[in-house]
Amino acid sequence: MKDRHFDALATRFAEKIYGGAKGAIRLAVLQADLAEALPDRPLRVLDIGAGLGHMALWLAERGHQVTLAEPAAPMLEGARERFAAAGQPATFIQAPWQELLGQLTEPYDLVLCHAVLEWLAEPETILPVLHQLTRTDGLLSLAFYNRDALVYRNLLKGHFRKLRGASLAGEKQSLTPQKPLDPRELRAHLEGLWDIHSESGVRVFHDYMPVEFQAKAELLDLLEMELAHRRHPAFAGLGRYLHWMCHPR
Repeated sequence: MKDRHFDALATRFAEKIYGGAKGAIRLAVLQADLAEALPDRPLRVLDIGAGLGHMALWLAERGHQVTLAEPAAPMLEGARERFAAAGQPATFIQAPWQELLGQLTEPYDLVLCHAVLEWLAEPETILPVLHQLTRTDGLLSLAFYNRDALVYRNLLKGHFRKLRGASLAGEKQSLTPQKPLDPRELRAHLEGLWDIHSESGVRVFHDYMPVEFQAKAELLDLLEMELAHRRHPAFAGLGRYLHWMCHPR
């Protein structure tokens, strides 16, 4: 198995990941967590697997100096266009994460790694690199596709044969990740490198709503309820993604 990049799926990625309520909820939760955690001063920010640059642009608009690293040329070009339209400066690097230590000489105040681990052949191998790229007094914003949520959704659908076979990876052209992460296993891999400062669930209830209820719900209500329950002890672990803010050890 190889790391998965999105060279041929940039448009579909944009529609599925950032289109509609799902994308709005995802951005709202990530932004709320970052706004709460970041110091009130300009930061040097590195966004690894930056995609179309949504989060990086949000940070740039708040006065931070951002560098976007993305291996897929169509995705990076989309990010360039987004920044140009907004009149915001940024540094753009077309490279996979394995090449970043050779190109970047100073660690960053904030490193974003959102929806990257689940597309890697060996997700745990990126963790030491993230550590080296983050200042000792910096922060890592780590968001990943939650295997527990995928299991629960399949339980609700009655896909018991699929669960018995443990075949949860997405198909080759699917946007379901190839390596959904078990939070307990990832937590164990973080030990010795990172302390988790905060934990939030991203879409803790939206994706489980019947389709007719999703269609009727107002986006502002969805955002309010998702933000209010993102750290609820009973619901946070059901988030389709989990977002952990981490301090280097």
